[in-house]
Amino acid sequence: MVVSGDHPWFNNQAYVNSLDKKAIECFIEQTHQKYYEVLGDEFGKSIPAIFTDEPQFSHKQTLGYAEEKKEVSIPYTDDLEETFRKEYGHSLLNSLPELFWELGDEKFSVIRYQYHDHICERFASAFADTIGSWCREHNIMLTGHMMEEPTLASQTAALGEAMRSYRSFDLPGIDMLCDWRELSTAKQAQSASHQYGRNGVLSELYGVTNYTFDFRGHKLQGDWQAALGVTVRVHHLAWTSMAGEAKRDYPASIGYQSPWYKEYHYIEDYFARVNTALTRGKAKVRIGVIHPIESFWLYWGNEEQTGGIRREMDEKFYNLTHWLLFGLLDFDFISESLLTTQGKEITDTAKLKVGEMAYDVILVPNMITIRSTTLEILKQFAAQGGKIIFTGSIPELVDALPSKGGSDLAQTCTLIPFSQYTLLRELETYRLLDILDERGNRSENIIYQLRQEGEDCWLFLSHVMKSKNPDIPQEEKLTISIEGTFIPVWYDALTGDIKTIPYTHQGNRTVIHHSMYEHDSLLLKLESCEEKNNDHLSVNTLQALGTEEVEIRIPDSVTVRLAEPNVVLLDMAEAKLDDGEWQEKDEILRIDNKFRELLGYPLRMEALAQPWINQKAEIIEHTIFLRYTIMSRISGVDVNLGLEHSSDCTVTFNGISVSGAKVGWYVDRDIDVIELGSLMEGRNIIEVSMPFFTGQNVEAMYLLGDFGVRLSGCMAVIEEPVHSLNFGDSSAQGLAFYGGNIEYDIPIIVTQQGELTIQANYFRSPVLKVEMDGETKGLIAFAPYSLSLGQVENGTHILKITAFGNRMNTFGALHLCDRSEIWCGPNAWRAKGSMWSYEYQITPTGILKKPVLTQERAN
Repeated sequence: MVVSGDHPWFNNQAYVNSLDKKAIECFIEQTHQKYYEVLGDEFGKSIPAIFTDEPQFSHKQTLGYAEEKKEVSIPYTDDLEETFRKEYGHSLLNSLPELFWELGDEKFSVIRYQYHDHICERFASAFADTIGSWCREHNIMLTGHMMEEPTLASQTAALGEAMRSYRSFDLPGIDMLCDWRELSTAKQAQSASHQYGRNGVLSELYGVTNYTFDFRGHKLQGDWQAALGVTVRVHHLAWTSMAGEAKRDYPASIGYQSPWYKEYHYIEDYFARVNTALTRGKAKVRIGVIHPIESFWLYWGNEEQTGGIRREMDEKFYNLTHWLLFGLLDFDFISESLLTTQGKEITDTAKLKVGEMAYDVILVPNMITIRSTTLEILKQFAAQGGKIIFTGSIPELVDALPSKGGSDLAQTCTLIPFSQYTLLRELETYRLLDILDERGNRSENIIYQLRQEGEDCWLFLSHVMKSKNPDIPQEEKLTISIEGTFIPVWYDALTGDIKTIPYTHQGNRTVIHHSMYEHDSLLLKLESCEEKNNDHLSVNTLQALGTEEVEIRIPDSVTVRLAEPNVVLLDMAEAKLDDGEWQEKDEILRIDNKFRELLGYPLRMEALAQPWINQKAEIIEHTIFLRYTIMSRISGVDVNLGLEHSSDCTVTFNGISVSGAKVGWYVDRDIDVIELGSLMEGRNIIEVSMPFFTGQNVEAMYLLGDFGVRLSGCMAVIEEPVHSLNFGDSSAQGLAFYGGNIEYDIPIIVTQQGELTIQANYFRSPVLKVEMDGETKGLIAFAPYSLSLGQVENGTHILKITAFGNRMNTFGALHLCDRSEIWCGPNAWRAKGSMWSYEYQITPTGILKKPVLTQERAN
């Protein structure tokens, strides 16, 4: 039974006791109050909110086998026994074994249930309530996100229940890592935001997506979260520096270190428009779902006896969320702990009022226990004619004690099996929207948000799951049917254009025929219309008559320009410490680990205490020497060296001492550039020495110049400069480690005036920019990857395509050969065993397929 222990992740200190209000008040004095003393005049003005990141308690652990002898821990605090007795009237400690082992005879432990409930309440009241109250008193919003929100298991272990803490968040938030699809995480926060009348949901998004994450990923991840209520985007991350371990701190940076950052307004302008619309009015949601987290607590025992049922309950929770959202039946979760204060009012139209929301139907899914307070509210709702659906398990317990209360209520309501078809069919009456494909099947990858603003509505449709083959555009011809008669106006958030789109009225529904591709969303303003017109605007678009499409040939090889010097990654070196012997060539981080272990220094790994916590002056007693061998097939090319803390280093190049004077920086301002000299054909040697101590960062270096780089396994050879490329993987054409932008100059000959269209659907670049004769025509980032170049006169023209780079092949985990590893944090660069490869694992880059250029001509 623990509060927290010291850990490098928390700077070699213990995590705060988040169950203790006094500890959190002390935390506020040391943090929030200090900000207020300096910046308080701007609270609620230029500083609207303060962010909290991953609050949690000491994670609950379980035994594997019932009879194994192993230490496991559960969260505890000094006065827990006292407050538990006060709340429930009996001792926790006297029944402590019930938290780890089963009672037998299929009995449930009320003590176990009460413990989880009490820990959750202690946490929510000590942390969120305390900080939230301080923030409101100081005219600033509390925002941020909790820890481990997505599953019943994860939030039980770290929080007890995620939604309970949202009661004190003025802007509830979530975190989305690794481009996962945690729909439950977003839906829980959105539900609380709806019920408490908040202005939206915050998301810390794009974290742990790696250097290769492109604009497609940024838009798609942002879209589905916008559909689930996210209106404030907190980007992960923007580095102040790439020095040392920072370059492995869950890249990529959405800042100047990324070659595409100046084009990123394309994404942010889009979401600014979307979020402007989705903060208007109020969400229209008819379905409320009682959250089943408290039933899950009953099975928090050892894995041998309860692990199977917990996994099944989480699978059902996942399925329920996905069935409803992809079934286009939007809903809100209802937290039983919050319902006691939110849901005491039943409207006279048989709606259950939960805070600011009122639901037409309540779903009770797969619950073993139900609160007596919830039961009473549902009884009142049913008595007023409200619709309640029980699906799957019927609660056999009330407040974790045997009771017929749940089953008695269920017998007066609708009971259905827990199956997708049955559930969606039963909820059909409450449908606001449907989307069918051209075969008449419901779309399987679109969710929506619908908001009422006066007599009008805002509708946002978004794809969710990544396409299995995003390089091959797939057109979806959809029929969108909306309850009510509206004039639909398309707000194209990518371009800012606003236009009415074709529609018809069929009875009391508005029907729209619209095509979408896999990265598309659709934002519509539904303007109220009393007139029902079945033939208002034809759904058939006018086709151009008397035209033909002609393909214009593009050369196989074109001239290119590099926006940066080419680079050879220097991360394989011979090394020695002090007066020791030269060691066999090895990778730089392995060298660093080896010498740290030799000297008893702490290793630089994922859980690393921040260097600023050690204020003691360190006596530097050691020097590390590195020797890099570079093979070249050319000579006479001047080269530079990119390295960190150059002022601490002594450098020689081919036996000649280098001055070390900085002449610039490479990619990041903390990667200095110094002049080396001219390459010789054959073997070139760079030797570097630097002090070695606990705070020193021994990092890769970068040979820079106008040359080509051929890579074979773990060997890189310098060759003639790259001034032209064939369409295809540029990393295999002399740019093995290059991560900057590439400009492709494409001469084209037009023999007849007409409108040109370019399609470039197969590329490995965050985004492409297209120019014609020096005039920017637009960006290509999303399916169908086509762009109109407008009317072009006959003659010779220069089409320029800029393929924006990423830093994967320069700074990525190039020795990791586990392609399934998505946790691209510091340890991914330090893979071991079968996951490690000395051979470089290079990622294809550039325009992989020749673009297709077509011209529409009159016959």
